[in-house]
Amino acid sequence: MTDGDAHGAKDLLVVFGITGDLARKMTLRALYRLERRQLLDCRVIGVASTEMSTAQLVEHARTAVADSGETLDDAVFRRFADRLTYVHGDVLDDALYARIADEVGPGAKPLFYLEMPPALFGPIVEHLGAAGLLRDASVAVEKPFGHDLASARELNARLRALLDEDQLLRVDHFLGKEPVIELEYLRFANPALAGLWDRGSVSAVQITMAEDFGVEDRGKFYDAVGALRDVVQNHLLQVLALVAMEPPAGADADSLRDKKAELLKAVRAVDPAQCVRGQYDGYRQIPGVAHDSQTETFVALRLEIDNWRWAEVPFFLRAGKNMPVRATEVRLMLRRAPRLPFLPSPAQAERNQIVLRIDPDPGLRLQLVAQDGESWRPVHLDASFARDLGEPLEPYERLLHSALAGEHSLFTREDSVEESWRIVQPLIDAPPPLHSYQPGSLGPAEAQQLLHGHPGWHQPWTGSDGKQPGGPAGPGR
Repeated sequence: MTDGDAHGAKDLLVVFGITGDLARKMTLRALYRLERRQLLDCRVIGVASTEMSTAQLVEHARTAVADSGETLDDAVFRRFADRLTYVHGDVLDDALYARIADEVGPGAKPLFYLEMPPALFGPIVEHLGAAGLLRDASVAVEKPFGHDLASARELNARLRALLDEDQLLRVDHFLGKEPVIELEYLRFANPALAGLWDRGSVSAVQITMAEDFGVEDRGKFYDAVGALRDVVQNHLLQVLALVAMEPPAGADADSLRDKKAELLKAVRAVDPAQCVRGQYDGYRQIPGVAHDSQTETFVALRLEIDNWRWAEVPFFLRAGKNMPVRATEVRLMLRRAPRLPFLPSPAQAERNQIVLRIDPDPGLRLQLVAQDGESWRPVHLDASFARDLGEPLEPYERLLHSALAGEHSLFTREDSVEESWRIVQPLIDAPPPLHSYQPGSLGPAEAQQLLHGHPGWHQPWTGSDGKQPGGPAGPGR
């Protein structure tokens, strides 16, 4: 392990995989936007195996930023282009690291961002260490962090042989989304919400991540991963931790990460009998997918938290592809009002709900009920974060800026990664059977059975006009 300064700001960004898909779609756009905001203050060295010059990398970056939908300002892009340098070579070749060392130079405090397959994390870090490049450095790695609990521990051990925990930044772009960050403030800075945020008021919690597209041209990659590993073990369990954790004791990164880890330790490992897996019709015809594939494109599960705040409150998580909408949300179902003689039957009224929409158009909804003649109707109090708070940093902007600034609260710590794998490991060891569902539906009908005795799955809140029905979705609709 190194004995340098892992905590301070970094003055150099080295991106391994600068010509890859992630850089083309996200990283180059994020760096350009940081330049536009005058928040980028370092050189950027791109590393890849493609033989090209720095001038060709600049043109590649221009095309990538324009193709991402970002409006190019020539003056901003020239400033960004002046920061770029390109180094090409094989990441398993010692000669590449000698060239990188020449570009980095003495006294630098680099951030190495590995936008590479996880199998290369260990070899790249070991080569960086052998070249003397890890002192005063941080290393950021993209998910997945292993493919099960054992492999996550093995990967951590290999990286930690050369890096302190404070040097290692595990990137989950979900943690850079504005509403995920706002969860901490919404919960603990607003007594009106904080007073409702426990088992006394909440009867159940639904967390949904619906995608309105299929696997498309990623069949070979996705068939080896599936919905559980792709989004539940990381994204949704990190959201669950933020929804359910206790308030951090301090403002430092580890105070927040301590509380997230504490919460995840209290989550029972999932019971395979409390999980429904689905696969949309037509998935097995996608190039790269096995003709008899047992990979899930939809998963729903029930989790329990063994602590005082959430005892006996079920957390229902679902994620799926080829669903009718694109939406990620957290929905707290509050307990029913008591039966009172001057009110219509409480059974006719919808429960109050608190809904945090993470994506798209992040916002907060309070669902109340009002009397409409002899019956009830829902009344929605909606807030749009973009409208009320202004344009936020995009996830990769925020994460790159935080990493370069030496601020680590938005990155996942080793203990949380391993706890997340522990929670889902029973489903990896003994996966439940697959159920088919139609593209454009909200998953297999069997997923409704998980919620027996609780409000059914609700249609995700989409749009910002407050007119989206708040009622539960029927099976497969």
